[in-house]
Amino acid sequence: MVSLLGTQDEFLRLVEKAFPATTIHVRGNEIALAGDPTETARVSRLFEELVLLLGRGQLLDRGMVKQTIRMIRADEAERPSEILSEALITHRGRTIRPKTLGQKRYLDALRENTVTFGIGPAGTGKTYLAMGAAVQALRAKQVNRLILTRPAVEAGERLGFLPGTLHEKIDPYLKPLWDALMDMMEAEELAAHVERGTIEVAPLAYMRGRAQPVSAQVLTPSGFRAIGDLVPGDHVIGSDGRPTEVLGTFPQGENDIYRLSSQDGASTRCTADHLWSVTTASDRRRGRPARVLESREMIGKLRAAHAHRYELPLLSRPVEFEPREVPMDPYALGLLLGDGCLTGSTTSSFATTTTSLGGTASVALAPTLRDDRGVPGDYLLNAPDVRLAVLQGILDGGGEVAPGRRQRGRIRYVASDAQLGDDVRFLVASLGGTATVRDALVLDLRLPAGVEPFRLGRKLRTYQQHGGGRPARFITSIEPDGREEAVCIRVAAADSLYVTEDLLVTHNTLNDAFIVLDEAQNTTAEQMKMFLTRIGFNSKAVVTGDVSQVDLPSGKRSGLKVVREILGDIEGVAFAELTSGDVVRHHIVQRIVEAYELHQAAEDEAEAARAAARDAARDGDR
Repeated sequence: MVSLLGTQDEFLRLVEKAFPATTIHVRGNEIALAGDPTETARVSRLFEELVLLLGRGQLLDRGMVKQTIRMIRADEAERPSEILSEALITHRGRTIRPKTLGQKRYLDALRENTVTFGIGPAGTGKTYLAMGAAVQALRAKQVNRLILTRPAVEAGERLGFLPGTLHEKIDPYLKPLWDALMDMMEAEELAAHVERGTIEVAPLAYMRGRAQPVSAQVLTPSGFRAIGDLVPGDHVIGSDGRPTEVLGTFPQGENDIYRLSSQDGASTRCTADHLWSVTTASDRRRGRPARVLESREMIGKLRAAHAHRYELPLLSRPVEFEPREVPMDPYALGLLLGDGCLTGSTTSSFATTTTSLGGTASVALAPTLRDDRGVPGDYLLNAPDVRLAVLQGILDGGGEVAPGRRQRGRIRYVASDAQLGDDVRFLVASLGGTATVRDALVLDLRLPAGVEPFRLGRKLRTYQQHGGGRPARFITSIEPDGREEAVCIRVAAADSLYVTEDLLVTHNTLNDAFIVLDEAQNTTAEQMKMFLTRIGFNSKAVVTGDVSQVDLPSGKRSGLKVVREILGDIEGVAFAELTSGDVVRHHIVQRIVEAYELHQAAEDEAEAARAAARDAARDGDR
């Protein structure tokens, strides 16, 4: 009874004040009620709910009792004992849970929808509950990444120049998010998640890129094409070598561009926050999945214990281009290019070589359709068996298994010119391997298991004897490379990966992520669209804000005010409204919010009256 009625009957007095038409008598462990039947029934239900809360291990406090009273007086169908006892996460003995019916409905909407907008005044727990749900989802392995962001907007004042690094300038804007995280997990756990890239806290502007410059080349079923020329419905090559549809293209304006390079000589250009799927040696030892990091997160951290830190994925299967008719047997063409002699006569010859049966042969072939020594496009952009046959011919003619234990499994090939070297690199990479440039025309090749680089018996036996080795591609540098218009694409592939220049595998949408955008009233309509189009597969986004506290420059309309008009009818998008009744800070905050709401309602009413008067005056003039 002490727990139910409070110290010195504090909770009992709250109930008596809320229900003045009911007389409450307490005798020992019994409570007797008298008065208006309807109100008495409510008070009876109130005490039943409070007893249920105590039975579930809850310690009643003034705020919980007041919220229970509010729900009972509103005659809501939901039971306060179920709402107020729902635990979100527990940290250091402190449980984060909804404290009002509005908060419970907000959490329900968040769980049931892909995008949830939590709109309401300060103190209603919009951001705190969203971050609690995000941490819960991460711990339950429902997502593998949290992204917490808010716009860095000056709150009604010009701050001018701020000293320090870029991070020191923007950290004050993000401190509330860091503080909330510290309430929900240990410092060591948080630091480990940040180091792995599992948790990212960044200003909204940092999410604008995740793109490549419009001139960057992307591999499509018909060859390379500028990413800026792609439109929804086009197809690009995914990480499994198959075509995947482009679902959307999103221009990102002018951005700082960086060049990312790997140890095999491959490189491409991207924005600072472009995403990369990478693994470390520790990840591979422990069987962990790939982590997703931004370009800028890896700068200055590319080496670990004198070794490359971040490994990029390779194609899991050979690229599947459409089969094409070719005028010459692809293996014969490869032999001709690898160890041949193109002349102006009607035949071309190449050196005598050992056959798979151990004999020798000298072959005469019709001249190819080109005068240079590169691989014709119809062979490069052909089915995997055609490309492999060309490569086998080239390597049978001029390739050898590299000697020495450190070179185990590598194939050494010296190209006759730069064009042929580039074509060999393309062939190898398109089959899932790597080709590292050792000297101007010297290539070290590695191919995945199951891909035989030779047909000649002597070379094939040597290769099989020494083992193929595992091809790998590591990031070696990320350097500034100017500014350029950039574009982001979204692809249908389940992993969101696609193939870009030098057959590097990359991606730029946020899969399996829980994304929270706080203070969204300070986004423009363009920024809101940019944020929402970042959502990938198996991801959730929560957008929180208070439309009465917009700090945007004059003339800029809040994206949070516009978004309901645009997305109100889309399935999977929910709008949860929180009111002054959901304020869970000091009770005076609730009264302040209510006073401002009444003041705003009066102003709106007065403005409507003035507008009606102006209309009436115009009608009288007519």
